[in-house]
Amino acid sequence: MPIHEYVCAACGNGFEELVRGDEQVRCPRCDATRVAKQISSFALARGGERARAEPPVVGGGACGTCGDPRGPGSCAS
Repeated sequence: MPIHEYVCAACGNGFEELVRGDEQVRCPRCDATRVAKQISSFALARGGERARAEPPVVGGGACGTCGDPRGPGSCAS
C-alpha cells in the first residue's frame, strides 16, 4: 500500500494519502475527488544519482540566525 502525494484541484491543498487498491482519493480539507497525483521527491534523480529525502521544513522558513533551510532550532547555533 504505497503513499502518494496529491494536490486538490478544487482548493489547492497538497496532501499525502495511503492508497489501497482502487480506492477513491479525497481531499482531507474539502472532500473533493478531483485530485492530481504528484511526482514524489523520492522518485526524482539528480545527476544520475538517486535523490535523497530532504528534511522537513520546521516552522515554515529558514533559521533567522544562520539561514539553515530546515528552520528555526535546526542548527547548532
